[in-house]
Amino acid sequence: MKKISLNTQIILGSLAGILLGLWFAGLGQESNITQGGLYIAGLIGTLFIDLLRMVLIPLVFTSIIVGVANLRAHRQMNRVWQGTLGFFVLTMGLALLLGLTAANWLQPGGGLQLAMFQDSLQNFQATQMSLAEFFAHFLHSLFQNPIAALAQGNVLAVVVFALLLGIALVIGGERYRNILVLMQEFLELILMLVGWIMRLAPFGIMALLLQLVATQDTGLLNTLIKFVAIVMGTTILHGLVVLPLILYLTTGMTPIKFWRGAREALITALATSSSAATLPVTLRCAEQHLHVKRDIAGFVIPLGTTMNMDGTALYEAVAALFIANLVGVELSLMQQLIVFVTAMLAAMGAPGIPSAGMVTMVVVLQAVGLPAEAIAILLPVDRLLDTVRTMVNVEGDMVGSLVVQKWTHRE
Repeated sequence: MKKISLNTQIILGSLAGILLGLWFAGLGQESNITQGGLYIAGLIGTLFIDLLRMVLIPLVFTSIIVGVANLRAHRQMNRVWQGTLGFFVLTMGLALLLGLTAANWLQPGGGLQLAMFQDSLQNFQATQMSLAEFFAHFLHSLFQNPIAALAQGNVLAVVVFALLLGIALVIGGERYRNILVLMQEFLELILMLVGWIMRLAPFGIMALLLQLVATQDTGLLNTLIKFVAIVMGTTILHGLVVLPLILYLTTGMTPIKFWRGAREALITALATSSSAATLPVTLRCAEQHLHVKRDIAGFVIPLGTTMNMDGTALYEAVAALFIANLVGVELSLMQQLIVFVTAMLAAMGAPGIPSAGMVTMVVVLQAVGLPAEAIAILLPVDRLLDTVRTMVNVEGDMVGSLVVQKWTHRE
């Protein structure tokens, strides 16, 4: 009898999680069956995410060092840097343009009254931070004690330290050859652990999707349905059309072939709502299924996890216009340009600070004079929207690695 592939197991687990979640939601939160099911799902889902986070920092650290060292050895580093940063800025810019266009056209929030959300506003304390303060905090977060960054799971600081260490290993040459070999072997060990963890993926993803579906507040979703529909629609459009089109025009790879190779990572991103937690799976898909060279994938994807946030930037831009409509403020073209730039910078800097999503949203609102407390309105639907934007963020990282590989190796 033919063994069911991991991809098929993950898809079956996802469907089972959604169906069980709908069943529990129908039974109600007070049901003993629902409470018991959610408790067990919470244990399984937390275990799966904790296992991914366990290997996250060692994987980022070793893959960046090995990737940089090998790229520098082949004199490809400049082209990789240029291609990576160029791709990040291009795709985030396109995502923002798509989100702002849809929000201006469809005007989400225009028919709602802010008074209906007073309870949320009264119980929420926004973290105030100006754009200048945010930028200073972002720069500070880049360079930290590497031991503390490794212990605290600060991905951005780990990436920066690993980049510098990788460059130093190359400049040191043969003198530090043994350290580079050790890092390469350590990376192989971590990837072996990732393979073991992925055997639990169908159950972990099932548990996470079950919790998501069973605990959503459908009443509030109905109230904010237009905003939710615009954010999800534009984000999915970016993921289904814009990114695959860039990939096809650049590399000739068809969307079907890409999605077949990337689906493990995309489903994991949907379930976990975390680009960082999904990183081990993303690297695995890029290298094993999409055939991105380890040097390229090990550099582009960890960097993209912290800087390439198409879905997040789009969400923050649409949310800014939504809140402006709620409070009756019409943003001028110049103010929308400020939203465009601020949302891009804030999305790139998000992983460097605590409570990243909320603080960066506050930065975008304050840049155009909107009330920061209004993000309390978004909190109840943020978890649902986060699933889709994280999936598109992860897709962007994998597309980026393929595009950069093509750009780097062209004659």
